[in-house]
Formats: sequence, C-alpha cells, structure tokens
Amino acid sequence: MPPDAEAIAEQVFTALADPSRRSILAALASGGPATATDLAARLPITRQAIAKHLALLAEAGLVTAERGERRRVRYRLRSAPMQVAQQFLAALARDWDGPLSALQDHLDRSAREPVQDHSANPDERRTP
Repeated sequence: MPPDAEAIAEQVFTALADPSRRSILAALASGGPATATDLAARLPITRQAIAKHLALLAEAGLVTAERGERRRVRYRLRSAPMQVAQQFLAALARDWDGPLSALQDHLDRSAREPVQDHSANPDERRTP
C-alpha cells in the first residue's frame, strides 16, 4: 500500500475512533447532506461540538463542505477515504489469512493426535 494511502487510512481510523463522529457520519449516511444545526437537532451533541467534529471529518476527507443558500454550509459524505481504509484492512487480513490458517491446521492436527509421553523414567509418567 502506498505511503499516502496509509496516511489516509490512519486519518480515517483516527476520525472513526470517536463515537460522536461515528454518529455524525451515520446521520449523514441516513439523512443525506446536512448543516451542523440540522445535525444538532438530530443528535445529542451541541452544534459547537458538531462543528468541531465536522472539521476533523473534513480534514480526514470523510465529509465535504458545500456552500448553500444564505451562507449555510451543508456537509456531504465522501466515500473515497473510507474505501482506502477498507483496502488497508483487506490487505492486512490477507497478510494474516495464511498464518492463521496454518495455525488452525496445526491445532486441528494436534487435537486429533494422541498425546505422547516422552518421560525418560516410567515412574514419572502420569495417567490422566
């Protein structure tokens, strides 16, 4: 993954780490473009806090600000940064699929094989 894609993914994960920002994104996804005031009416978050969260979401590229009528700014979701983060996670999953599959195979084989006692002294052997 190119370094710039990793930086985008990092910004997305940082933005998504906050439950308030996730709520804002969910509200925009379900209700479409909205102003900070519109979002404050739908969420248990103050308009000022929403404005700060929207600024961070915009910095991460997850939302874009559009000037509307009467100088109102509406925020709209952008999916491109989320897709970069999904690609990052998919690549990470691919990197883990092989080792995890090998571990599962080993554990499955171990569960099927009888346990061998390698004690040198027969008196030290224990029976279950």
